[in-house]
Amino acid sequence: MLDFRLQVFYTVARRLSFTKASAELYISQPAVTKHIRELETHFKTSLFERSGNKKIALTSAGELLFTYAQQVSSLYNELDFDINLLSKQHAGNLRIGGSNTVAQYVIPQVLAAFHQKFKDVRITLVSGNTEQTEQALLNKDIELGIVEGVHRNAQLKYSVFVDDELVLVCNAANPLVKKQTIKPDELKALPFVLREPGSGTLEVVAHAMKPLGIELSDLQTEIQLGSTESIKTYLLHSDCFAIFVGAIYYQ
Repeated sequence: MLDFRLQVFYTVARRLSFTKASAELYISQPAVTKHIRELETHFKTSLFERSGNKKIALTSAGELLFTYAQQVSSLYNELDFDINLLSKQHAGNLRIGGSNTVAQYVIPQVLAAFHQKFKDVRITLVSGNTEQTEQALLNKDIELGIVEGVHRNAQLKYSVFVDDELVLVCNAANPLVKKQTIKPDELKALPFVLREPGSGTLEVVAHAMKPLGIELSDLQTEIQLGSTESIKTYLLHSDCFAIFVGAIYYQ
């Protein structure tokens, strides 16, 4: 119910891209441009600075309007929620963010069950690493985030969703597979594939190794990759080791 011109502006301002806003709103890019120009005419000021490399940035007026657009959008969402609650209906949009591993292995089955119960709720799932998901929540790009890692941002409230277990993994042909136990000090000599900076899995690994007197910098890191699936494929073609989620326990 948010004024559509304001919604277009809000989307462009969040994405800092006319093209991405066009895709998100399912309208043409010329239509996005038209709505922005109408707003700029209405307020008699420019809302975006446009550079030669097609990048855009908010002007001072644009930043002010963006602040108000966030507040208006939030109020409309609360209104929709309260009205639907009053009429015992469940409808609207729900934007969820998930760190890469969670978005791939945990959330889809939960969303499928949710959709069976609340068919009129439109869900958008945005994936990224833990750091990106937390930032999206702070930016109000999503309403809910599900991440891995140690609780760290004082601006966010964390609740346990599921427990998982990290395991040491390597190619089945690796000679060390026959060993029953690998001692902490032996980890320093193994070639590792690690997740990228900002990953919740990487953060948990670092946290777990500290009591053992091991820092991530002590490991022989061959490469850092951005997803569990890419790490699995890399392991199939190397003698490296990796640590990632091996089991998930629903509470």
